[in-house]
Amino acid sequence: MRTIQFREAVAEAMSEEMRRDETIYLMGEEVAEYNGAYKASKGMLDEFGPDRVLDTPISELGFAGVGVGSAMGGNRPIIEFMTFNFSLVGIDQIINNAAKMRQMSGGQFNIPIVFRGPTASAGQLAATHSQAFESWFANCPGLKVIVPSNPYDAKGLLKSAIRDNDPVIFMESEQMYGDKGEVPEDEYTLPIGVADIKREGKDVTVVSFGKIIKEAYKAADALEKEGISCEVIDLRTVRPLDQETILKSVKKTNRLVILEEAWPFGNVSTEITYLVQSQAFDFLDAPIIKINTADTPAPYSPVLLAEWLPNYEDVVKAVKKVLYQ
Repeated sequence: MRTIQFREAVAEAMSEEMRRDETIYLMGEEVAEYNGAYKASKGMLDEFGPDRVLDTPISELGFAGVGVGSAMGGNRPIIEFMTFNFSLVGIDQIINNAAKMRQMSGGQFNIPIVFRGPTASAGQLAATHSQAFESWFANCPGLKVIVPSNPYDAKGLLKSAIRDNDPVIFMESEQMYGDKGEVPEDEYTLPIGVADIKREGKDVTVVSFGKIIKEAYKAADALEKEGISCEVIDLRTVRPLDQETILKSVKKTNRLVILEEAWPFGNVSTEITYLVQSQAFDFLDAPIIKINTADTPAPYSPVLLAEWLPNYEDVVKAVKKVLYQ
């Protein structure tokens, strides 16, 4: 099987769907002439032309609103934010129109729109460019939230998101665009709302998603050398959350560690903790541990940033703690 980059998987997903359906188009800052800020739309302007690959002004509220209105009119827009940090400028359109229009219109309008772009930290980008927004959008009914961690999942899930008749938030990472992975050339999609057990184990369940899951893999490798078997679950979709896969795994391992690149208060790992303690409490042999960033804005200093972000050593310590080692 061929190996391609994450950015290429994203571009392929969009291009294949645009060939299939003429109502699909891509709009955002630098997506056309510049081939995308991270080259995730490379070659698309040449193939589809300026009517379907549209550069926009630096006005997230404006082009997010144009996308929502266009979706109401029968199109299927893909709206790229250069980073989801900038989506805060357009969040009114996402929350108050895209997510709510189907209910407010009594089912007269579906909003088949995808908002995509990078989330969370990406090195020394400092406080205002290093925030994780998965839990923010997942808090809003009417939105589906997808956070893939590798090229294969990214392509299959993005194609499903584009075909979905409801608004989807598709969150990537600037630090993953160059990641390589095996991706079939044949047509495929992946179901939204289904987690993937990336690594089977018996001693402890580790749940994560997005780029930070790489730290879980490193921890699992290190722990395996000490005879500790970790089951690593990649959520892939934050909302809807695959509760069944999480609960089934915890009932097998009896221990749970959650790794999430987000502030510790009111996040996805908090929701998973509530889920497990409410539906699998009697199966737990140790308190649940969730690992998050420090409860501060992201620092610029690389030394402080390394302390702020969770890493595989934090996972190793947490696993040993729930195993009482």
